[in-house]
Amino acid sequence: QVQLVESGGGLVQAGGSLRLSCSASGSIFSINYMGWFRQAPGKQRELVATITSDGSTNYADFVKGRFTISRDNAKNTVYLQMNSLKSEDTAVYYCKMHISGLAGGLRLYWGQGTQVTVSS
Repeated sequence: QVQLVESGGGLVQAGGSLRLSCSASGSIFSINYMGWFRQAPGKQRELVATITSDGSTNYADFVKGRFTISRDNAKNTVYLQMNSLKSEDTAVYYCKMHISGLAGGLRLYWGQGTQVTVSS
């Protein structure tokens, strides 16, 4: 059993910043992939940023230059630093991890989501 717990969401004014965290716990052997997704009201879930085990990162065009994804392997944690926030960034943000358990087998896990609201 693996659990992903997210934190850091909240209400912020346009132009402000937030830092999201997502920590995994349980029977974990390795984490090969971590990513952040978001879903706004009335829209489907979309990719925000990803980071692999070697630190390679990728970003959606709409967050390049504003958001930074990072990870702490010792803490099984992924972060999303969000700067210069816009009203369009308002959404529920979800973390995703690809995890190999101690008994073997790669599985996908999702966090429960954290609300980010940007006011104008």
